[in-house]
Amino acid sequence: MKITLKLYATFMPYLPSNADGHAAELELSENATISEAIEKVKLPDDKVHLILVNGVYVSPDVRTTHALSESDVLALWPAVAGG
Repeated sequence: MKITLKLYATFMPYLPSNADGHAAELELSENATISEAIEKVKLPDDKVHLILVNGVYVSPDVRTTHALSESDVLALWPAVAGG
């Protein structure tokens, strides 16, 4: 199945070569989890702070069980700080 992966801030270098801006199409097996998508692009799992699937917040504690579907949009952010 294909999903759209969006990576932000310091995660941008982990985007696949087919990226357009901060998004790329990612091919995954059927019912792949968020963790499987993170592993596929070799993103450090412990650095993922904010997860959205189709614009809806997903708690990090379910990333190993939350199955993705065809055409989902998975957006990931690291922890950020500012003043």
